[in-house]
Amino acid sequence: MSAIDGLKITPLKTVGDERGKVMRMLRSDDPHFTGFGEAYFSVINPGVTKGWKTHLRTVQNLAVPHGRITFILRDDRPGSPTAGQATKIVLSAEDPKLYRLLSVPPGVGYAWRNESDSPSVVANCQAPEPHDPTESVNAPLDENPPDWEGTPEG
Repeated sequence: MSAIDGLKITPLKTVGDERGKVMRMLRSDDPHFTGFGEAYFSVINPGVTKGWKTHLRTVQNLAVPHGRITFILRDDRPGSPTAGQATKIVLSAEDPKLYRLLSVPPGVGYAWRNESDSPSVVANCQAPEPHDPTESVNAPLDENPPDWEGTPEG
């Protein structure tokens, strides 16, 4: 259960042996699958923070197959039962407990920071439509800096 209404965190499976591993992210028969619009990878350098990003129509299905990323999410939806609340979520393939899918509903803004010493990769399977620059809003970090230490973990 998350502190933000509609935000879902789903544990993900890895299958491996001495040759390597397969890391699942999303299947069309998963109960949390809402459709497919576009899949892409975002690389973020060590110590870098990105955000704020709020999508207006699409669900962001995020996983971190390489590195460690901390997300701060805030509910910017008027009338939501959790409007104004924020939560912190860590995703990482380095720790099996943190290899999970973060499904961010429309109207929930997020900022993210690379906690690794090398570049990290965020995989995004956006649903139900491909990226459209008119369906998202970017807000400068300096106007509302994320509270990395004070935001409760979800």
